[in-house]
Amino acid sequence: MFTPNDVSQIEKKGITLPEIEAQIANFKSGFPFMELAAPATLNNKGILQLTSEQLDFFTTFFEKESEQKDILKFVPASGAATRMFKSLFEYLSTCKNGVCPELSGESSKFFSSLNKFAFYNLLGKALQEDGFSLEECLQAKQYDIILEYFLNEKGLNYGKLPKALLEFHSYESSPRTSLEEHLSEGAHYAQKANNEVNIHFTVSDEHKVLFQNKIDAVKDTYEKLFGIKLKISFSVQKPKTDTIAVDLNNEIFRDLDGSLVFRPGGHGALIENLNDCTADVIFIKNIDNVVPECKSELTYTYKKACAGLLLELQSKIFRYLQALDNSTANLDEIQQFCIEKLNLSFEEKFRTLSAKEKAEVLKDKLNRPIRICGMVKNEGEPGGGPYWVKDNNELSLQIVESAQVDLKNPLQDSIFKSSTHFNPVDLICATKNYKGEKFDLKRFVNPRTGFIAEKSKDGKALKAQELPGLWNGAMYEWITLFVEVPLATFNPVKTVIDLLRPEHQE
Repeated sequence: MFTPNDVSQIEKKGITLPEIEAQIANFKSGFPFMELAAPATLNNKGILQLTSEQLDFFTTFFEKESEQKDILKFVPASGAATRMFKSLFEYLSTCKNGVCPELSGESSKFFSSLNKFAFYNLLGKALQEDGFSLEECLQAKQYDIILEYFLNEKGLNYGKLPKALLEFHSYESSPRTSLEEHLSEGAHYAQKANNEVNIHFTVSDEHKVLFQNKIDAVKDTYEKLFGIKLKISFSVQKPKTDTIAVDLNNEIFRDLDGSLVFRPGGHGALIENLNDCTADVIFIKNIDNVVPECKSELTYTYKKACAGLLLELQSKIFRYLQALDNSTANLDEIQQFCIEKLNLSFEEKFRTLSAKEKAEVLKDKLNRPIRICGMVKNEGEPGGGPYWVKDNNELSLQIVESAQVDLKNPLQDSIFKSSTHFNPVDLICATKNYKGEKFDLKRFVNPRTGFIAEKSKDGKALKAQELPGLWNGAMYEWITLFVEVPLATFNPVKTVIDLLRPEHQE
């Protein structure tokens, strides 16, 4: 099946032939659907709703415990912002010989509110450098000129920059990019006892220099503003996480030059990057889900409270694991804790096991990475939601995407649609065991939870395979708790028009 050149290409990526063969087998067999038992809700204990007293307690607990902890803010930030401007690119393509059609939809909103965007002055300067006036272009309806300077290399080049480097919010001093808003957030809830704030960005290789240049330009400003020491690190998606492409008949898809075609493995590939991080507490949040500092108080509160809940549960788990090691554990008490506090389930045969066997099962269930996942009320946003999933006669809490569910099955479709909450990629993780050793996170991935999608290249259809998602199958075997967080903490920017929402306006 593979030529010597193919083998060389595969090996250069750090992938083995058995791994490639397993990927091809996945294309042929497909991935099994998840079996949903019920949506996770406030009513069935799948989602925890913190009282005001609990918010105060866990916030205080985190602030105290964090003095002894290594804390990291982990921000997936790779990829260009092209999709943010899809409608503007489409409108620009309809402009011919300096004549543009009437504005409508998103393009109309964009131009009618242009002065409300944080990048307005920057766009004006870019045009001015080549002898144009932004105001005069608007009056003359020269929208193509404005968009050329906004989207392409002759101006701001926003169409090819990563979201992290786009000006999101206006401030009196100067606009802030989403990257800068994450620096600000880090100062408020990820600061260590020595005033150090560790933030890790996953970036694409092509943008790494741009990220570093931006950090070099603003680092001193934010350190002085918040009295902190910023420690910024970057990583790129590893080539070995790419997946091979096949045609619609599951035959190897080749490029025009005959070489194999590989595609990025999706955000699930970032479990490798996360696995390289050694902090005690890791906050994970997407690059585009930030608001101006003056509107972030709720975010800070819930981040700290959820981290406090995580650390309190972890301390109890560690005590139980040590007791199991010392043969001093009350097995019934630990099982009850697993059921009532961690939402873990046990097969019927558990009660027939010997004490030694029960201890081994309990240790296996407790000696795992832990994650607290924020959940917001579902208001129609696309993406995964929280569900009780049945697997091998046991129930577990999982974040599930629509592609993982057999929506042609009436019962599964009904369960999926009855979800009350949505996953905003708001996680706090603990990835060390009770001995202080780092877990190998790859051991807790469920390989049966990948995705297959149809794509195209050079006009030809192909099938692409995504790895189990970072907060889906990549964390399938983790101890998982879902906590309701206010909708105000979820303000993603999927299109440029989202920046006009009140939440993003200073």
